[in-house]
Amino acid sequence: MHLKIITHEKVVFDEDVDEIYSRGVDGEFGILPNHIPVMTALDIGVTKVIQSGTPRYFTTMGGVFQFKDNEGILLTTTAEDGRDIDVARAKEALERAKAHLAEHNAELDIKRAEAALARAMARLKASLNN
Repeated sequence: MHLKIITHEKVVFDEDVDEIYSRGVDGEFGILPNHIPVMTALDIGVTKVIQSGTPRYFTTMGGVFQFKDNEGILLTTTAEDGRDIDVARAKEALERAKAHLAEHNAELDIKRAEAALARAMARLKASLNN
């Protein structure tokens, strides 16, 4: 199978893989060779690919995943290879998001803080698994 992970700015990943696992808005899913065609909206999370038995992890911040004829395309606003993530910075972002949610301030945009928390957690998960 072949997988491309594409953002507005660049192609983050463009290689052959054996397995694909990601998180859609309806839950987690896995794709193996010769899977039926599928298209789904993605949630903020981690996409895991297996290449020759070795896992690689990427943050995927929403978007769309399409698979047909053993070709997968993942279009997302932001994606990072877990090996390239600054763990200290991701931990700081996680703590900031938690602090914002704990404030219980009526003016705080809860959805924005929750999204920041989800992004930080995805970045940490992707970086710690690589």
